[in-house]
Amino acid sequence: MSEAAERIDGRAARAARTRSAIVEAHLALIEEGDLRPTGERIADRAGVSLRALWANFRDMEALFRASGERLRERQESLYRPIPQELPFHRRIDEFCRQRARILELIAPSARAAALLEPFSAQLRANRTTTIEWERREISELFGAELSALGPGRDEALHAITVVSTWAGWAMMRDVLGLDVDQSTAIMARTLTSLLTR
Repeated sequence: MSEAAERIDGRAARAARTRSAIVEAHLALIEEGDLRPTGERIADRAGVSLRALWANFRDMEALFRASGERLRERQESLYRPIPQELPFHRRIDEFCRQRARILELIAPSARAAALLEPFSAQLRANRTTTIEWERREISELFGAELSALGPGRDEALHAITVVSTWAGWAMMRDVLGLDVDQSTAIMARTLTSLLTR
């Protein structure tokens, strides 16, 4: 490799490390309760200048996109496919326990996003992507049960989406003040009711 190519590779690696540090700083501040961290606080936490932050992310929307991608990576690291051949109640149990772990992981970021979503197309897109992924999982894991509902299939899928994504979890955890086990049990009971005739 030529000296010039090595310099370019070195710059690219440094830029990637800087971008990663900024994204991690953004998420860490949110996880600590700073739901609307400023560029100054993010740069300070990342150990970079404000100029470096904006050189790597043209605006907050670009940072929201990168942070959303990193959060999805974290969610995927917790996700384990649930075998479709398992008995119904076992699938319900495993699905709800896994959803609880993932929802607790994303809770700080979801709370922060709720404050800014009306003003951010990127945060709305992040939410849509997450919900679409969740609906695919539900449709695959409970495909037989949903099909058996006939014309009620779509209504049940919508209801399951509500109770097993952030909107329902926030109602149980933040509004009703339920703990994780109670919220998971309610999710399981609701899914069981919706998927059985």
